[in-house]
Amino acid sequence: MESTNLLTSLAEIAGVFVGFAALISVRSGGTSDPHELVYMRAVVWMGLMTVVAALAPVTIGGYGLAEHQVWVLSSVLVLVGYFGMVAFSLLTPEVRADQAAASRTFQAVEAALSLIWAVVTILALGAIVLGLVPELEAALYSTVVVLILLGSAFTLLELVYTQRRPAIP
Repeated sequence: MESTNLLTSLAEIAGVFVGFAALISVRSGGTSDPHELVYMRAVVWMGLMTVVAALAPVTIGGYGLAEHQVWVLSSVLVLVGYFGMVAFSLLTPEVRADQAAASRTFQAVEAALSLIWAVVTILALGAIVLGLVPELEAALYSTVVVLILLGSAFTLLELVYTQRRPAIP
């Protein structure tokens, strides 16, 4: 599988984001602000999802399966992880508190960006699972891994810029 080096490098980069989130968490001595907690968890979640997504085809490929089977199994793993973490996150009180405290503009922008990100990710993985474009499976999968990594990076950036934000009356 020729994309092994790229995927392994992306996993290494994602590990850095997880480390940064942990560093911010430790440096702040724990947080009571739901926004900071939600975004720290999101950085860690997406960083770990990047690692899992990047290493899944490398690991599964070692079992001698056909390349399409490797991409399908890896895509299913990422989809299950994605939907599982979204469902789990929506059940936490911190997410509900963060959403209640956010302005409508912030909520609308975040919802629009999250929707675009999710649709592209799900469509790409769905195309792989359904075998719609076999010649593009490696490229689509790599794109998804990069999107998850960029989601982690953007979330880390937002966390850094909104940390210790002043209370809005």
